[in-house]
Amino acid sequence: MPSALSIGQATRGHGEDLVLTDPLTGLGNTHRFYDKVNRLIAERADDPAPFAIGVLDLDGFKPINDLFGRAAGDEILHQVAMRLRAAMDEHSTVTRIGADEFAFLCPMVFSEDTIAEKARMLIEILSAPYDVGHRTARLSASAGCSLFYSEEDTTDLLLSKAETALYQAKRSGRGVVVVYTREMEEAAKRLTRIEQALRRAVAAGEVEPHFQPIIDLTTRRTIGFETLARWTDRDLGVVSPATFIPIAEERGIIGQLSQLVLRKAVEAARDWPEDLFLSFNLSPSQLVDHNTGLHILAILERTGFNPRRLEVEITETGLMSDPASAEKIVNDLRRMGIRVSLDDFGTGQSSLGRLRDFHFDKLKIDRAFVSSILTDRPSEHIIRAILAMCEGLGMDVVAEGIEEEAQAERLVEFGCAGGQGYLFGKPRDADETRALLRGTGENQRRAAR
Repeated sequence: MPSALSIGQATRGHGEDLVLTDPLTGLGNTHRFYDKVNRLIAERADDPAPFAIGVLDLDGFKPINDLFGRAAGDEILHQVAMRLRAAMDEHSTVTRIGADEFAFLCPMVFSEDTIAEKARMLIEILSAPYDVGHRTARLSASAGCSLFYSEEDTTDLLLSKAETALYQAKRSGRGVVVVYTREMEEAAKRLTRIEQALRRAVAAGEVEPHFQPIIDLTTRRTIGFETLARWTDRDLGVVSPATFIPIAEERGIIGQLSQLVLRKAVEAARDWPEDLFLSFNLSPSQLVDHNTGLHILAILERTGFNPRRLEVEITETGLMSDPASAEKIVNDLRRMGIRVSLDDFGTGQSSLGRLRDFHFDKLKIDRAFVSSILTDRPSEHIIRAILAMCEGLGMDVVAEGIEEEAQAERLVEFGCAGGQGYLFGKPRDADETRALLRGTGENQRRAAR
């Protein structure tokens, strides 16, 4: 008969095991991962032989979860866990450390090339179809990895490095593996510096709207302006929107930034002629925030800007992140009298059915097609098809990125009414735009006399 002491030890051991186990998948959890890595670091303190860790994140799991339901999502996670566990050798461990995030520890992996190859193998295993009742689903995954080299590498630091590499992998596309490097560390520090400076700039109202003209291609008359955010920092200098907009999106600043730029833009546009509209871009994250419409309406009411003069642009990519939420926001905006435009058409992942479901007022042909319209027959045919489709759907069209007169003439020949690009004007700040409009008005008055 076992002693009371042995029974107590067994009970305590079972309780500790539960604390370290993810109940859904049966894998170890974050606590077990930390325990394993801490022990390994302690074992190698005197002779720090390298080992590797990695973090796997499932790409596109949320849409699958929404499509098939929570129970099916849990079943897919269970199948993911089984595949990962089966792929581990006798020395390695895999744990679940987030909703759709898994960490693995490979004590016998000593180089960046080897851990990258291991991670690619795991991604390949996860890409096979998953059985969900009578249906199948497919997933991809991205991975970030880091290596232990010295006693200075704590578990927190190793995991932070792997997460930084994962972040870089996901920015590069689906199914990508990135191993942490010193160059990445410098890039991460720079991103943090830009983020901190951007937060200060948004709080101080230092990000400014610039305005690029949108014109009637036939008459060459300006019919509106697109708002573009511009930022010059006192220490960093001019920071490109291609740099600070993704940072704002990823670090949760985009809402405040967008509201600041929209407020300044409509304040400037109040002084424009009434027949000119203002176009403004919404980011993907704003299309999953159900308060987006209320924020826009509040700014319009506070500034006294007519909603019918505002046009909101959304991208295909933003549309696909959460179609149900995006549809609600689009409908809210249109009820206010705001026109809604689909930007960068032809470069995203949405289906043609979305054009019917969302009732867009306008479509913008991406500059990638316009830039090659004179030399590439497929681009010419795609633009013709888009124009014919929009005519049938009763949608206006603007072609972006027009830089040559010959491009504009070809678009007019095809029946495209609206255009935008450096041929007609680069983005200007509020004062320069006001002066431009004043000069245009004077020219028109002189011509009328």
